[in-house]
Amino acid sequence: MSVYHGYSALPEAARGAVAALGNFDGVHRGHQAVLSEAVTLARALGAPAGAAVFTPHPRRVFQPDAEPFALMSAAQRVRALQGAGAQLVHHIPFDRALAAMSPERFVREALHEGLGLAGVVTGADFCFGRNRAGDAQTLKALGEACGMAVRIAAPVKDGPGAQKISSSGVRQALREGDPARAATLLGRPFAIEGEVSEGDRRGRTIGFPTANVALGEYLRPAFGVYAVRVNLGGGEALPAVANIGRRPTVEGLEARLEAYLFDFNADLYGQMIECELIAFIRPEQRFDGLDALRAQIAADCDTARRLLGAGT
Repeated sequence: MSVYHGYSALPEAARGAVAALGNFDGVHRGHQAVLSEAVTLARALGAPAGAAVFTPHPRRVFQPDAEPFALMSAAQRVRALQGAGAQLVHHIPFDRALAAMSPERFVREALHEGLGLAGVVTGADFCFGRNRAGDAQTLKALGEACGMAVRIAAPVKDGPGAQKISSSGVRQALREGDPARAATLLGRPFAIEGEVSEGDRRGRTIGFPTANVALGEYLRPAFGVYAVRVNLGGGEALPAVANIGRRPTVEGLEARLEAYLFDFNADLYGQMIECELIAFIRPEQRFDGLDALRAQIAADCDTARRLLGAGT
């Protein structure tokens, strides 16, 4: 997988691809359909298949004070795009100058002259250019005028009569504490990835040492306790229970993820882990002291083991 930043002074190896174009936050099943169409077109043209992704997400540029909303990290997105068939990824720097480009200028300077694309594939609801003046049909007309093949992928719905799959739908499911629904839309579990940091070690004192991960730019799912699987790298995924929230019993202030891995004793400080949310167990709550908290965590562990088929 080759990853490129910007659309000027690119090496020749970076040019000539067929690219799926969009934000691809979550790389959900709808995004995967766009990638699949790009792979098919690339094969027909004898070109590499790739993705051209706006970075950062336009919402972060226009609403810098917005609540965190990302469904994945940049690294997760690259891996997911690769898994969907992309051989290369172009990060198109998104800022107000790019947003102010006319649709004509964006297609000519960024996609045709800059990235040198042989083809472009996007979803039917794609909008671009100053004041979102361009849509998918605009892209098709302008792109073909530049000699690029352009395809528009049909929306993907989650069953007959359902609405199209979208990143907004995934976010709604997570905010409602429904990780199973989010996984159905994504095609895989929603996962928070981050470096394990040293916390206050209070979990260790009550018999449940946790791996603590900052939430950063991730969307905040419903606060509470989840049955999770923790990926340590190398294909190893361990069953665990995790709390996402502010830990009101111990007067916590900053929201974070704390995962207790079953039957695991190794030191994870400084390591990157990825925590997949599998099932919601209960909302976050305040307990009357550490003894009550300890008893509830033990019960949560039993529930999580049962949900994950992890035994006792």
